[in-house]
Amino acid sequence: MRQKAPEGRGPVRYGPPAPETGLPVLPVLAGLLAAAAGRTTPEPPGGGPVLREAAAGYWWRRGLRTHPEDVVAAPGAPALLLALLAAHGGDVLLPRPCPAWWTPQARLLGRPTYHVPTPAECGGVPDPYALMETVRRVRAEGGDPRVLLLSVADDPTATVAPPETVREACEAAVAEGLHIISDETWRDTLHHPHDTVLLGPAEMCPDDVTVLSDLGGALAPAAWPCAVARFPPTDPSRADRWTDRRARVLDVLTALGAVVPGPVAPAAAHALDEPEDVTVRARRAAAVHGRLAAAAHRAVLSAGALARPPQAGRHLYADLGPLRSGLAARGVTDSLELESHLTARLGAPTAGGHRFGDELGALRVRFGTVVFLGATEEERAETLDARDPLELPHVARKLAEFGGALEELR
Repeated sequence: MRQKAPEGRGPVRYGPPAPETGLPVLPVLAGLLAAAAGRTTPEPPGGGPVLREAAAGYWWRRGLRTHPEDVVAAPGAPALLLALLAAHGGDVLLPRPCPAWWTPQARLLGRPTYHVPTPAECGGVPDPYALMETVRRVRAEGGDPRVLLLSVADDPTATVAPPETVREACEAAVAEGLHIISDETWRDTLHHPHDTVLLGPAEMCPDDVTVLSDLGGALAPAAWPCAVARFPPTDPSRADRWTDRRARVLDVLTALGAVVPGPVAPAAAHALDEPEDVTVRARRAAAVHGRLAAAAHRAVLSAGALARPPQAGRHLYADLGPLRSGLAARGVTDSLELESHLTARLGAPTAGGHRFGDELGALRVRFGTVVFLGATEEERAETLDARDPLELPHVARKLAEFGGALEELR
């Protein structure tokens, strides 16, 4: 008898979503969306001039020379990544672990993927020596590696790769003839932006890096699909339709009908312009989630498990391997069973490490911090505005429940 996959496990459609912000939509963004609700036409493939101009300004402010003709917009990062991989061709290299949504895009195109270990201090960026060895091994076996995907501010590990690590990995990739796609969705969610140095690959290898960013990371609600990509600037007089990656991406997006919804575009452009109301909310949300992630990190370590200190995002990646005996006593021997056990125990979706390319036998898991914000919109708004969110009763209660669930596994 054919078995149905358990709800929330296995199939791509049940894969874990990106960690959500859990906060109300900014009134100004909601107003722009409502004002454009009567718009019946979508944006053109790749985005209209206003949206692309706003995206260009976003990258200019981060030190990357960008013009609207260097930008493409799409309804979400998955569609945009699919088009990028289709435009480049070849095999894909990924750090281990990596975001759960990366691998399905390559598989959908029939592209082989190869995971490369990350250094001890961070995730998101492959170890440069392991990268070169993997590329040479794949080529020796008849493969054709062409693209390296990485994320300096990482999901799932919540780490920020040191600049020297990023530089060494990028230099190794370029030396091996790889094009780098840098997913920078989480770059604006640094918990301590004044103490954390984030250096993007495009700042080091401007001709060999395409930058991808989903606005759902920090600037806009995830329910409003919009992502943008910045391509290496190309002299228009030397552009060739058959070698111009941006043109090929536009062809793919057009074929898919993957266009930004018309009513979403004005709000997305406003968010990319980064007026004060948007940036203040983004910084405050990142700081609050950082406090919650740090508290969860302390609970993980107190229970005897392992985790790198979280530096960005709204999540924490933990290794419960030291608790293996306690988990085995509860029938948990791999990350699939760990996911089921913790999801039921905590009453919130908890994604096992197998979702992110880690070995099934490794007892790793990604926890989201949104569960600590509060159960109602009022509680979450109170958490956002609190001087010290950890002192709020509903936050303290959730953190105590989380710590207790881990302590009982010892």
